[in-house]
Amino acid sequence: MAATQPIPRGEHVPTADHRVVLHRVPWSHYEAELAIRGETSSPRIAYLDGEMELMSPSKDHERIKSYIGMLVEAFALERGIDLSPYGSWTLKNAPKRAGVEPDECYLIGSDQSRATPDLVIEVIWTSGGIDKLEAYRRLGVPEVWFWKDDALAIHVLRGEQYDRRDESVCLPALDPRLLLSFLDRPTAIQAVRAYRAALAAST
Repeated sequence: MAATQPIPRGEHVPTADHRVVLHRVPWSHYEAELAIRGETSSPRIAYLDGEMELMSPSKDHERIKSYIGMLVEAFALERGIDLSPYGSWTLKNAPKRAGVEPDECYLIGSDQSRATPDLVIEVIWTSGGIDKLEAYRRLGVPEVWFWKDDALAIHVLRGEQYDRRDESVCLPALDPRLLLSFLDRPTAIQAVRAYRAALAAST
């Protein structure tokens, strides 16, 4: 038996999300799972056409989603945009057989009474699971960002379908490439500080 190679001290080892997908699940069971879990943040529960996903995000997943969220909020602060974070807000619609809990989501503007966020952010750290973009389409979310492999895919709802865009419609002056360039900073505060300096220099 080959000896296991030791991990060099200080080297980061990515962690995987823990995900389970159940099939042929009635909507009533999905609602029951949400009730049993209560107000805790994990597992995140998603539902689409009888498939139910239970996902406990990894440390790396949570780091990326938190960095992106803090950078989005820093951008809004620097550019004077009214924006409020709503975290993993449970979005669901029984007739459309869809329910999902985003990594981060936002309402933009002073009107915070809308039933659906303007912008949703999802981190794809471990492959698999239900088609969340289809779930968001059914729920009528105007804009969805998917981060995967150091790139951001922006989807904007046009009628009944999403269009892939290079830039955000919700935050049209935001440069996605600039934002992503700060995700490698050792701490979130360092990332935000450097991003705000870059934004200030560009005005």
